[in-house]
Amino acid sequence: MDEPAADPIEQQLRSAFPEGAIAGVQLLEHGDDPEVEPGETAIRVFFDWPGRAEGQTADPRTVHTFVTANAAALGVLHDELPRFIGWVEFLPEGPAGADSPHRLAYRITDRGRRAATSDEVPENLTPVMTRLGPADLAAVDALITAGIANSRAEAIRWAVGRIREHPAYPQPQERVHDMDEPKAKS
Repeated sequence: MDEPAADPIEQQLRSAFPEGAIAGVQLLEHGDDPEVEPGETAIRVFFDWPGRAEGQTADPRTVHTFVTANAAALGVLHDELPRFIGWVEFLPEGPAGADSPHRLAYRITDRGRRAATSDEVPENLTPVMTRLGPADLAAVDALITAGIANSRAEAIRWAVGRIREHPAYPQPQERVHDMDEPKAKS
């Protein structure tokens, strides 16, 4: 992201919190972090916390205390950040921050997503979470970049739909039916 665009966002973010509460801000674009989807921008915020100067390690209470003490500011950010921001993640500065294997964070995740109307989202959809390796993630992101899908979830839903259209798909369906048949007779 260009510096001039980043400055107002960082200023807006810092101004929502008490002075000195925010230790650092990182703006992330696709390619900066695997969780940032194509066309999305994300923000990682590092917050200062009592005890850090004495070498204390952050723990889940550190994040909980920050979120509780700053609930009003988090609510304002949720409502007022630009819509192109996909998510905002708040991490304690220092140990257990972004580079820690036991990362502690609070995330506002619905930034940049237009709320679907009730007739746009069928009620029979089930949310599914998956982890993808680099090659699969690149394939999913290519579907977004090509305009076939608007998000990673939509790209995976599209790909699964193509599997059902494949001529070999009836074979696994038959196997499942054959496996279920003895259960139904019992």
